[in-house]
Amino acid sequence: MSMIMIALLSGGGSVKMKLELRGTSCDEYSYRGPPARMRGAASFFVPDHHHHHPICTACASLDINPPGESQTTMFEAPYPPYDPTDKAGFSYETVLKRWPVILAGVVDQLHRENHDLFVSGGGYEEKIEEGKKFIEHISRLKYEMARDHALEPIPNDGEAHVATYNTELDRLATLGKNTWYTAPWLFAECYLYRLIRAFGAQTKHWRAYDPFLAQKVDAFQKSGVSIHKIATSIRELEDEKVKLEGDPENLTVLFREMTQMCLWGNATDLSLLTNLSLSDIEHLQSVGKDAQAARQAFILKDDQDTVWKHIQGVTNGRVDFVLDNAGFELFTDLVFADFLVTYTPHVSKVVFHPKLIPWFVSDVTPPDFKQTIELLLDASFLSASSPSEAEKDNLQHMVTRWKDYVEKGVFSLPVPRETPLGGGTGSIADFWTTSLPYWDLKIHAPNLWQDLHETSSLVIFKGDLNYRKLTGDIAWPADTSFETALGEF
Repeated sequence: MSMIMIALLSGGGSVKMKLELRGTSCDEYSYRGPPARMRGAASFFVPDHHHHHPICTACASLDINPPGESQTTMFEAPYPPYDPTDKAGFSYETVLKRWPVILAGVVDQLHRENHDLFVSGGGYEEKIEEGKKFIEHISRLKYEMARDHALEPIPNDGEAHVATYNTELDRLATLGKNTWYTAPWLFAECYLYRLIRAFGAQTKHWRAYDPFLAQKVDAFQKSGVSIHKIATSIRELEDEKVKLEGDPENLTVLFREMTQMCLWGNATDLSLLTNLSLSDIEHLQSVGKDAQAARQAFILKDDQDTVWKHIQGVTNGRVDFVLDNAGFELFTDLVFADFLVTYTPHVSKVVFHPKLIPWFVSDVTPPDFKQTIELLLDASFLSASSPSEAEKDNLQHMVTRWKDYVEKGVFSLPVPRETPLGGGTGSIADFWTTSLPYWDLKIHAPNLWQDLHETSSLVIFKGDLNYRKLTGDIAWPADTSFETALGEF
């Protein structure tokens, strides 16, 4: 497998690692501590069956496990992981401020849900009582976090990774690093969301409840202007499709635009995607290059040309997206996937990898994926942005194509798209809600590793959490190469 990175950089602070990313998004998690001070990097991996040698060492490409070799032992990083014992680091601020705010938000949302059930009439008494217990659990968790209590074992709720988390808790206890202000940051953050899930999973009436759903839908609904603008741009491509296919340089320009749109997908920006008629593409090739150059100031590491060169060598390939945020970012991921399938001869299938439980507030779950298509097809959902009839038609046209792709399996998930929260236990999608670093993927999730390694033409990891797991969330020295930080991945 070969590694290609495209990373964005925005103002504030000094660069601590040559492949880190910082951005201006309004997402829940923006970094402030070295060297993981990054946002939403897109990491592109080319499996070994397509390249048996590094693509370009100057572009941070990397071969992993050449044919005939296998990973048989766990990789051990020579440096410790980030933890909140460093009071100058962002991990300390996260435990002190950010997680309590998130938990307070969950409590507030549960109170609203319970209130709505109460005023709606009878028949919900049992659910309301369970809701009160749910609130008690979250409130106690917030209290214990503030007082640096030990992390409690994940209860056996019948869902995935109970033993994985609890075994690590036992190991951390022997090291005296099993409290909220001493545990490794990445482990504690993943554990937090798994524990919240356990509180709901043990109930009768709240098993399908996502405490962050209202937040995700509200943010998505506020993106209507950009969504309609992008849909209009994609509709204009259809009128020029024959001409586009006649000049490979046109697709090259479009790929660059799509890549940057996807990278900036967690910032609702009207400049995400320019109008893309043939004349607009020609403009991008000349005067429009200034826009690309302007954005270049915010791109810290850019291998998109190497990625495109690889894709051009593929026919009817499969691309995998390891997803990050629901809402507008997922919308841009779908637009990117649509471009690859509809407008190039290189890709015929796209697999989207969600999280199986509510995760890091805004991550995509299978119900989120399904609901995204449904909401976009509902003309009333984005009515607040006052789209024209033409804009509404353009969006309906594009998303209807996506729905058809989903029904035909061109767009798919690794689990059935009707999978409920907490479902899919034992599937290859399980791995994404562990705290395990990706450098041991072949050991911990051999079926997933084999699926990506042998079937996918390109794997795109979205977002900061994937970046942290790729590098183990280790306090690597500032001059560490990205290849080294990837361990044995």
